[in-house]
Amino acid sequence: MKTPLKYYKKHLKKYQAEVKSLYKQMTGLSTLRLLVFTVTGVGVYFFFNQWQIAVPIAVLGIIVFIYLLSRYTDIKRERDFNRALVKINEEEIKVFSGDFHDRNDGSEFQDPNHCYSLDIDLFGRGSFFQFINRTTVFEGTQQLVNALKANDVSNIKLRQEAIKELSVKPKWRQYYSATSNLVEIETPAKSIISWLQNHKPFLPKYMSWLPLVFGLSTITILILTVLGIITNQALIGYWIFVGFAITGKYLKKINSLSSNTDKVRDTFRQYALLLDFIENESFSSQLLQEKQKQIQSGDKKASDIFKAFSRALDALDNRNNIIGAIFGNGYFLTDIKNSYNIDQWISKYRDKVSDWFEVVSFFDAYNSLGNYAYNHPDFIYPNILEDKAVIKAENLGHPLLNKEKRIDSDLTIDNEQFFIVTGANMAGKSTFLRTVSLHIVMANIGLPVCAKSSEYSPVKLITSMRTSDSLTDDSSYFFSELTRLKFIVDAIQKEPYFIVLDEILKGTNSTDKAIGSKKFVEKLVASNATGIIATHDLSLCDIAKELNDVKNYYFDAEIINDELHFDYKLKVGICQNMNASFLLKKMEIV
Repeated sequence: MKTPLKYYKKHLKKYQAEVKSLYKQMTGLSTLRLLVFTVTGVGVYFFFNQWQIAVPIAVLGIIVFIYLLSRYTDIKRERDFNRALVKINEEEIKVFSGDFHDRNDGSEFQDPNHCYSLDIDLFGRGSFFQFINRTTVFEGTQQLVNALKANDVSNIKLRQEAIKELSVKPKWRQYYSATSNLVEIETPAKSIISWLQNHKPFLPKYMSWLPLVFGLSTITILILTVLGIITNQALIGYWIFVGFAITGKYLKKINSLSSNTDKVRDTFRQYALLLDFIENESFSSQLLQEKQKQIQSGDKKASDIFKAFSRALDALDNRNNIIGAIFGNGYFLTDIKNSYNIDQWISKYRDKVSDWFEVVSFFDAYNSLGNYAYNHPDFIYPNILEDKAVIKAENLGHPLLNKEKRIDSDLTIDNEQFFIVTGANMAGKSTFLRTVSLHIVMANIGLPVCAKSSEYSPVKLITSMRTSDSLTDDSSYFFSELTRLKFIVDAIQKEPYFIVLDEILKGTNSTDKAIGSKKFVEKLVASNATGIIATHDLSLCDIAKELNDVKNYYFDAEIINDELHFDYKLKVGICQNMNASFLLKKMEIV
């Protein structure tokens, strides 16, 4: 079986060899360019007085030099592309070894007011986001974050199909990412869309033909002057000021347009390449096909439309060349011509750009999801069912734990059942809660989950596991926890949620905590809620005697030969072995 790691190692060597070969070609072309320049210079020098020979030498030398320069540029671009592929495969090999903590951890996306993003290590150091993220553009990162936080239980099968299809296209995914990495983008798509929407064309319609007529007039005057038909040779000199006068009328607005377009040129250049990749790939899944159709515009490809705009932006940028600016504007009205083309493009396509940008960011985000699925061929896609057990999983494990050390558990929890999980410190309660939570989040996104098998009836997730006090809001820990619990109660009144709680009401005394916890769980069960609560309070387990929908489970700990041992297996019943006193003595604290 061809494993992902073997693929990455094989292609790393391949792309490294390609980079080395291309570098040698670049060195050879540089040497050859220098030789051509030298030979041309020497040839022109020796035949300087014989222009019939010197001119052809100079022309031929310039042509060959320009060809070699163009060839060098193409090979350099190919070299940079392969270097990006080398980096991608190096990163994948690092992640496989467990070395991923230097990657962007997405801490800025943590939200204490979200249903679960703060509680389940979704963001932050060592988080699921840090492990899975391979996005290359800001909007793609944002779309991946939105997918992780969406809590969306609709169209899961469509997302599964899209992720499955992308997972078996590692070459396409890597080429897409490598191409995206070649261009540094300074202006986010949101700002570009805002600028396009607010831009007001400032050139009148006759500017569509005036630069052409003016340019032809310039050429006509020049030819007639050379032929001697126009005897006043100063006319061609005066004519340039006519061009300056016409351009000067719109100079301020052209300067403003140039300033704005200078910030977006790289973005459109990159997006044109990425749209081209999307358009030319064959997709079979419904969701990916829909995204392809989203970037169609009549008989024109979005990539061609973007390329045309990119060329117009590059043409306007040439005004920064002083010689081109003087003679181009004076004799051909180039600034007006280029600005008019940009004006017309914006007027025609401004309302479609956001859709095209969204498709690029969608594929950027889904490349990360497809890459994750490809990297975990032993994970399975949950079988999506309705009106069955919420989760019926065999060998369910945490996706970020080393599979050689990971201990998996079977889990079956029916709709409107509530599990109370007890256990000693470090026995695995919190890890189990995060495992179940991630199963729900991953399944809702459409990702394969860490299990041997899974039947899943889609449900939204809500948690309370990491409440903290807030000096900023002048709220105590206990008040923050009550606020979170109120948030959960209000949420489940509107629609069903899977509730995950870890040791609630920690901010009060043990007696009050026991009473309050029992009443809260009773309220949840009365509301037909489904979920799990982990606790050290064994008295809470008595609820199972009164309510059939409540079940007790535990994680065990044993002291063998004066050493603490955990098996990390979920078991039916109530934990009888606690370890706080033992650990205090073992660590010589008491």
